[in-house]
Amino acid sequence: MGSYIKLNNPISIFSSASVVGNKEHNGPMGDKFDHWDKDDKFGANTWERAESEMQKIALNFAISKAKISENELDALMAGDLINQCTSSAYGLLHFDVPFFGLYGACSTAAESLTLASLLIDGGHFSKIGTVVSSHNCSAERQFRFPLEYGGQRTPTSQWTVTGSSAFLLSRGDSYPYISEVLPGRSFDFGINDANDMGAAMAPAAADTIIRYFREAEDTDSIDKIITGDLGLHGYKVLCELTMHEGLDIRDRLTDCGMLIYDLNEKDVHCGGSGCGCSAVMLSAHFLNELSLGKLKSLLFIGTGALMSPAALQQGENIPGIAHLVRINAPRG
Repeated sequence: MGSYIKLNNPISIFSSASVVGNKEHNGPMGDKFDHWDKDDKFGANTWERAESEMQKIALNFAISKAKISENELDALMAGDLINQCTSSAYGLLHFDVPFFGLYGACSTAAESLTLASLLIDGGHFSKIGTVVSSHNCSAERQFRFPLEYGGQRTPTSQWTVTGSSAFLLSRGDSYPYISEVLPGRSFDFGINDANDMGAAMAPAAADTIIRYFREAEDTDSIDKIITGDLGLHGYKVLCELTMHEGLDIRDRLTDCGMLIYDLNEKDVHCGGSGCGCSAVMLSAHFLNELSLGKLKSLLFIGTGALMSPAALQQGENIPGIAHLVRINAPRG
């Protein structure tokens, strides 16, 4: 009933790269990212073009690290927050590889890893690249107000991460590898405030985690449970929801939105958000922890608020989603 899937083959993340803006570079994880830009423009003349440029840079870095050519990739799966995934479509336009545009809001990194793993495990593709991005300035203009407006930020709000990551996947277990996936279910918790996305996404994260612990065979060996970008407020809501169901995960739970910035900064409030938040944290930090043997196994749970500007303007609630991917340390 829960769609828990144990893959027949280990699916390695054999290369990844992360690209961020100046604010992210100046945060606690700043020295771990592959590339950063001091003015968040990446040589472009609009914020949307800058986001596309981030995707292009991230994918080129990942391909270069792997020492392969783009023609060895069977497909690209990419997504962002901008209408119709235009940042991805324009950013990856010149790569001569079949393209799948995805929208899972901030869960897109986990969604793309899930779908890519299933396609490779099924023998349909050999190598797939996944790319995601978000840009603070383009997201603010679309979902809230242009930066020039200078709107007041509420205590539960989060700061959209300017960042992009690319991941290259193939069969094998000599790199950090994916062994299990659990697609998420949409949840409506009655939240219609775009400045309180953590509370909107937390019920979906709780549902996915609880289903996984009920259905998976081996949960004791999990070192970390990593949510995408619930932020401080959503993290607290998630803990309450899981504990209400008799599952206490507080000793293993962490959140990318709480780690990427210093939460003492006034403007980030509850932490980071956006497609790029969990993606750059997974690429720059957690995959490295697995490769070094500091972690043996983790659950990566991408959380997303499935909203649109039109729906918000019409007073609709914000559905949440959470996709789960289990990633293990390399063998051998």
